[in-house]
Amino acid sequence: MAAAQGAGGGSGSAAPSGPPASVPGHGSGSTAVAVWEWQDEFGRWRPYRGNVCSYIEQVIQASQQKGRRSGSGLVSSIPLGHADPALAPYVIDIPSLTQFRQDTGTMRAVRRHVFPGDSAAGQGVVWEWQNDEGGWSPYEMNVCVFLEQARATNHQRVDLGPLGYNYEVDFVAQVQTNKSTRFRRSVQRRLDAPYPVTTSTTPLHTGVGCSCQQCWPNSGTGPITTRYRHSTNSPNSATAHQVPGRTASVSSSNVGFVPYNKPALTGARSTPRLNAQSTLVLAQTGSLSAALAASNGVSAQALPVKMSKSSRVSQALAATPTEPESVVKKYLEELKGAPADEDCMICMEKLSSPSGYSDSCPSSSIRPEAVGCLRSCQHSFHLLCVLAMYSNGNKDGSLQCPSCKTIYGEKTGTQPKGKMEISTFPQSLPGHKDCGTIRIVYHISRGIQGPEHPNPGMPYTARGFPRYCYLPDNEKGRKVLELLKVAWKRRLIFTVGTSNTTGESNTVVWNEIHHKTEMDSNLSGHGYPDPNYLDNVLAELAAQGVTEDCLGQ
Repeated sequence: MAAAQGAGGGSGSAAPSGPPASVPGHGSGSTAVAVWEWQDEFGRWRPYRGNVCSYIEQVIQASQQKGRRSGSGLVSSIPLGHADPALAPYVIDIPSLTQFRQDTGTMRAVRRHVFPGDSAAGQGVVWEWQNDEGGWSPYEMNVCVFLEQARATNHQRVDLGPLGYNYEVDFVAQVQTNKSTRFRRSVQRRLDAPYPVTTSTTPLHTGVGCSCQQCWPNSGTGPITTRYRHSTNSPNSATAHQVPGRTASVSSSNVGFVPYNKPALTGARSTPRLNAQSTLVLAQTGSLSAALAASNGVSAQALPVKMSKSSRVSQALAATPTEPESVVKKYLEELKGAPADEDCMICMEKLSSPSGYSDSCPSSSIRPEAVGCLRSCQHSFHLLCVLAMYSNGNKDGSLQCPSCKTIYGEKTGTQPKGKMEISTFPQSLPGHKDCGTIRIVYHISRGIQGPEHPNPGMPYTARGFPRYCYLPDNEKGRKVLELLKVAWKRRLIFTVGTSNTTGESNTVVWNEIHHKTEMDSNLSGHGYPDPNYLDNVLAELAAQGVTEDCLGQ
């Protein structure tokens, strides 16, 4: 990571401390650059790096040129792993402007934003703040543009309030200060690849989103109610649907974690998109309340929850057949006739055609044209596509429907060994004044990756441990705690992957179940009050197959 560069000019006179005269990013200029961004849980837009945006623009331009010659439509999907190996699981679906994560089904909205060529984006300038892991997280691009203009006009400090942040940035001290808590973080200015020059400022997608799974809101939960795609005849395609969604679980507004690079499902005639309802990618950047770790109010002895060598999970895995063909045949019933007009949402080929994975995932017992129906949710796929999906995952004997996320069997993860400690103290959390607090401490140490991890035999690191998390000590909080114990035993809370905050690969990262790592401020998204948190985390646990039914087992 490049060192922070000096801010401000060389003038010794005091510079203004207010905001620059105008917020850049929407003015006219001789050139313009295209910045592709994805939307996080706060609704803020996070830029892809310049080289990734250049690749997206090149693919679209090539598609447009081909379309003008042949009369075909715009490219439908763009695999981001071609531009950055760390983004291998991600595919952008252009018709719906949605990013799909192929190994988990997570969906996020994307957009194309144009900035002046002489702005920070055109110069390749990125402003970043230092996170709790010691890495650097980029601001939104409009904030980078704002900061760069302020620096260029010799401002010593600026208030980010007009852009929706409760922070001040001091260019001289190179720090960001929370205006409420006065907590300070370092900031830096870094040069990266400039964003691609463009002559097109027209949005790619201006139509009304429908209720198909491609246009499903990225913050919604629950089963997808229809399997129709844009290419099929939806019975309600002429009507714009308002799909209710829950309030998004809060996570960091500044970073996300990139998963490890599972082997790509290659060989399909169409780019595979294991589309499913979104579970939110967890990011942890909040300051750990170190003073609470030594609070005088601790009243209960720490209760360690360890990964036993002969846990029920390991026993279940030993007893459950995990041979890929056996698992597929256990949970799917083969259909005698394939639906003529439906697509397989794994390979995106018609179910009446052979599987798109017939070349890359051969099987001696499953025919390429065989179609199966999941026994509970009744969604249909090529059996060979389900085989490829299962073989590309954890191979723990469970299956998860790519359409509605129904779980068959007991889903387990790849969390390394560690310890979960639980204690309580009487101090209340904001928004929960009628009860005390539950504190969870997760301990994971560095080690060697197993066969279920991205690079078996290689070391992995464990940054930021122990990690402290907080729940209200009331009925619902205790229910969440019990389910988190189940998720811990099933190895679902952490995984080994690549951290987007530091770029470090082969390290322990959170795995899509939100935790609160602060008690007294929710400005970062990791604290309280948050009236929706307990309901949201219950929904996330349920999406992993961890429900009240698990508590009596």
